[in-house]
Amino acid sequence: MKPALVLALVGVLGAGLPALAHAGQSQPVAQVQSGAVRGVVQDGVAAWRGVPYAAAPVGDLRWRPPQPVAAWAGVRDAGALSPDCMQGRMPNLPGVKVTPPAPLSEDCLYLNVWRPERVSARQKLPVLVWIHGGGFVNGGSSSPETYGDQLAKRGLVVVTFNYRLGRLGFFGHPGLTAEHPDEPKGDYGLMDQMAALRWVRANISAFGGDPANVTVMGESAGGISINLLLGSPMGEGLFDRAIIQSGAGRDFLGRERRLSEDLEGAPSADSLGAAFAERLGVTSTGAEAVAALRDLPAERINGDLNMMTLVVAGPRALYAGPVVDGRVVAMTPEAQYRQGRQRSVPVLIGATTADLSLEFANNKDATFAKFGADEAAARHLYDPDGQTPVEGVNRAVGSDKNMVEPARFVARAFAAQGAPVYQYRFGYVAEEKREVDVWGAGHASDVAYGFDRLSAMLDHPTQQDQAVATRLADYWANFARNGDPNGHGLPNWPRFETQTDRLLSVTPQGGFVGETDPLKARLDFMQGRADNH
Repeated sequence: MKPALVLALVGVLGAGLPALAHAGQSQPVAQVQSGAVRGVVQDGVAAWRGVPYAAAPVGDLRWRPPQPVAAWAGVRDAGALSPDCMQGRMPNLPGVKVTPPAPLSEDCLYLNVWRPERVSARQKLPVLVWIHGGGFVNGGSSSPETYGDQLAKRGLVVVTFNYRLGRLGFFGHPGLTAEHPDEPKGDYGLMDQMAALRWVRANISAFGGDPANVTVMGESAGGISINLLLGSPMGEGLFDRAIIQSGAGRDFLGRERRLSEDLEGAPSADSLGAAFAERLGVTSTGAEAVAALRDLPAERINGDLNMMTLVVAGPRALYAGPVVDGRVVAMTPEAQYRQGRQRSVPVLIGATTADLSLEFANNKDATFAKFGADEAAARHLYDPDGQTPVEGVNRAVGSDKNMVEPARFVARAFAAQGAPVYQYRFGYVAEEKREVDVWGAGHASDVAYGFDRLSAMLDHPTQQDQAVATRLADYWANFARNGDPNGHGLPNWPRFETQTDRLLSVTPQGGFVGETDPLKARLDFMQGRADNH
């Protein structure tokens, strides 16, 4: 697999203010509904790590909706991160800073909270909840790029969490569909996300957070998740505004897939799960099959499933990912936005300039041939002088199709409802990466900037790199605070309007410019193709 492809893939009421720890404690204690938790303080930030938000989804709870946490006595230590959810390890990639891999476990439904050390009992700080990406097969809250300490210093309470991945998080089987008919099925990872967000509503005041001011933020699979939660029949009241980074917005980057109904070219989750069970020697489809599958080690259920093997294996992976089940997910994001069925909330949304492509043609003729009758128009837009290398054409075409135009599509859907919308395009490349990332800012490259955690991504951040991170994180914090990213000392970020397509461009040189979308002609072309196919 080409390194560029691999790099693209990688990339309710509270418990009450009296439970707040006294300012300055080295081991602050917070009282949540299930018990007391003891955190740690470092560099002016209090942190609680590895706090359970749901029962361990093991044994008979494998492939069940998340269940409540059993209460504990005494004070539980919350000084260390939990294991990430079970997944196939990604290889070390050229140009990507290597951090020690986190432990993995099926017992993984834990979250982390950061907040300023000194918080009075009268304060209600805005809350920012992060949903990690990773193609629904990789990722977790262990990533140093997404620690919440720097955003907490801006006056936020920041929450990150794990959710079930791969075949342990998104799985169907006829035997599962038949059992517990009152329960939703298939999208267990999304149900985990909902459980974490409900936990935040119920408990975040114990950490000084305002349960009535919750912003959810996610990138890639995390952004796709937010699109799904915004239209979920079970998603009412989970959050108040959303930051969607490279979250697509059309049909799951592919065909719609359903829980139990086979569609042409898209077998159901139940069909894929039955085929996978047969691969493991479980040939029946009833309750005995479910019991046999639950008895298998989690490592055998997951196998080597990760972002790389998923792309290489394709349908042979026998993995469904999120599916339309009618209860957790009623329809694809594209359908819900076309019909205006999403919940109307303030939205900050965008993508990177060289985002996730998945276009692999070896020559430009093959790339443009996919446009059929629109081939000449595509060549004019993406290779006007015939001098762009095939890799550059593939990156631009795929990026626009998968992430950049869908972000505008979603922005327009919310603007049509009258919701405040702010669109961005992130084009900055760190100085140490410019000889490699020649086509622009890659997929997920904006994450560390939004968290102001560049040291987790770069070996030698420069002053210019840090200036971009400082400013982007300030915008993110302002939006979480009041639904508008603008603030003192920041260049004006124009509110998005369909008539003008204005957005904030983060330029390759590190500038922040409010302007009419410079890719408007390309995106209009991609929109026309999406509307007609």
